[in-house]
Amino acid sequence: MTPTSTCTGSCHSGSVKFSIEAGLQEARQCNCSHCAKKGFLLTVVPAGSFTLLQGADALTAYFFNSKAISHEFCSQCGVQAFASGNMPDGSPVRSINVRCPDNIDINELPVTHVDGRSL
Repeated sequence: MTPTSTCTGSCHSGSVKFSIEAGLQEARQCNCSHCAKKGFLLTVVPAGSFTLLQGADALTAYFFNSKAISHEFCSQCGVQAFASGNMPDGSPVRSINVRCPDNIDINELPVTHVDGRSL
């Protein structure tokens, strides 16, 4: 996927669908309790690059720790395709579960390990 390409993705049931206008260049594997237990591989995109195509009514939010990130998951299948939050400078972002976009070979993405457990 190129840096300016668009891709679509969904939860397992297809109730929640989204598109991102950004190339997936890397994945981040965080060791915080939430990411580790769910096996997330994430990439962060500016909020303006993310469009929720359908399923707003199917989303349920989960907050933990500092409650700064809205971990939104499908109430039908339980898959968390993305989360909403802000960068330290306040700019809004979406953390995309790179296991959810269509036609992405996650084995081709370089993985950066993030020590979220220590934050």
